[in-house]
Amino acid sequence: MVAGRKRKEKKKEEMKLFIDTANLQEIEEASKWPFVSGVTTNPSLIAKEGLTQKEVIERIAQMIDGPISAEVTEETAEGMLAQAHELYQIKPENIVIKLPMTIEGLKACKKLYEANIPTNVTLCFSPAQALLAMESHATYISPFLGRLDDNGWNGITLLEDIVDIKRNFGYESKIIAASVRSVDHVQQAAIAGVDVATIPYKVLAKLIEHPLTAAGLETFRKDAAKTASLKK
Repeated sequence: MVAGRKRKEKKKEEMKLFIDTANLQEIEEASKWPFVSGVTTNPSLIAKEGLTQKEVIERIAQMIDGPISAEVTEETAEGMLAQAHELYQIKPENIVIKLPMTIEGLKACKKLYEANIPTNVTLCFSPAQALLAMESHATYISPFLGRLDDNGWNGITLLEDIVDIKRNFGYESKIIAASVRSVDHVQQAAIAGVDVATIPYKVLAKLIEHPLTAAGLETFRKDAAKTASLKK
């Protein structure tokens, strides 16, 4: 956090946790966890599944009753819009159209906003890019933590800056901490005040783990066994 930065007022809405994957087995398992409320995908994740994007999104929509980000692959605003409308029809109550952080992507973002279709502007790496997405009425903005850290920048500082911009001017875009690599990323994103963290399956599973929890449970198990033996 920047030195001297004051903590702003508490957020009114609770933070959401999404799973960042297109793996159907992972999503089916995560759909049973009470803290997972959405899914984000991208072309690279979908390419691993051996199915078309439409097939993957249709199956995800059967498992998750929450926001599902489906990414366009066209490069022009016109192409993105045509693809967006096709994807949106898979399940209008859940589909969020994922758009690239480009001029064409932001053009499409504004048009989809006017059509009441939710959007997620992805590959955000600077506060300036986030500001442009907010001005384009993006429903969600996805700053990438891990990729920034890999290249010598601080992903959490980026989140803090974007959260400040949103609060300073009252933008309604929701901030998704993306490219999450660790439990610490999730914790620091929550402290920064993001609206959503989208998290790989392996990291989601680790959120509940702590060595002292495991040790405590083992102690309780042994003591419970002693108590049970007294009844015999």
